[in-house]
Amino acid sequence: MLAAFYTAFSALCFTLLGLWLVVVQSRLSEWQASPAQRRRSYGVALHFSLPGMMGLLALIDSDSKALWRTAFAVVAIGGVVVLFAVRGPAPDRLSMAAFIAAPVLYLLVGVIAVFPHVVSGIGVTVAAERVEAFLLSVLVFLGVNVAWLMLFVPLAPADAVRASRGSGSSG
Repeated sequence: MLAAFYTAFSALCFTLLGLWLVVVQSRLSEWQASPAQRRRSYGVALHFSLPGMMGLLALIDSDSKALWRTAFAVVAIGGVVVLFAVRGPAPDRLSMAAFIAAPVLYLLVGVIAVFPHVVSGIGVTVAAERVEAFLLSVLVFLGVNVAWLMLFVPLAPADAVRASRGSGSSG
């Protein structure tokens, strides 16, 4: 069941998560004052950690379709819930598109995990596990792009004022 893919994929996801944590640490004083930036940075972390967890869980027993289906369904549905919980106003249209696409992709991953026959039902001849691998790769790509946008999109004016005052309120 794509064991080699998930071995490399989960390592990539957790490497990207580690790099993202370095970025967050370097921008901590600026982003800490902004509840929106804290939510966005956590959302980016989820783009890397959730697919990484799916990959790791798939490797526990790469021959077990039941384990794959259960792990992917639970993590994907959790991803939808958490991404909706941390959502906030997007700074631009491109970010908004990524913030909308991610929960939709997680929902697709969850649906395919629970009902893998839907893949063949829509005429796709590839195994459901391979469709899942493709969707997870797209999710990580989205995460990289959202991370990139966060580095270059300025804080909203109210958040910038809070950051310059050094307000470290949590939210």
